[in-house]
Amino acid sequence: MKTVINTSNAPAPIGPYNQAITAGNFIFVSGQIPSDPATGELIIDDIKAATKLVMENISAILTAAGADFNNVVKTSIFLTDMQSFGQVNETYGTYFKDQFPARETVQVAALPKGVNVEISVIAVKS
Repeated sequence: MKTVINTSNAPAPIGPYNQAITAGNFIFVSGQIPSDPATGELIIDDIKAATKLVMENISAILTAAGADFNNVVKTSIFLTDMQSFGQVNETYGTYFKDQFPARETVQVAALPKGVNVEISVIAVKS
């Protein structure tokens, strides 16, 4: 059985998908971009601020699903420029304590709405 998770505290989906789906104890959070959930404004020119907003959007979705970053077991980071990896990694790392999730980071040609970073996560409810 699966349950749809959507919260007004994170950006509304821009296509035929949901913010997250729970299935059993798993939470699959769709890729989040640096879009302000209240205004729709995008952060394009500051990769650290963009990453922070992405992580805050993920946090809001995890909270709506009854979880937090301690429950995250896997992340996927998509960047349009691998040169920004260090700055993204620095900001991303502040959201986790001592048990970091598995992760991959890949450079892509483009992301939705011309943003520079998108992150998705998989979490497990304890």
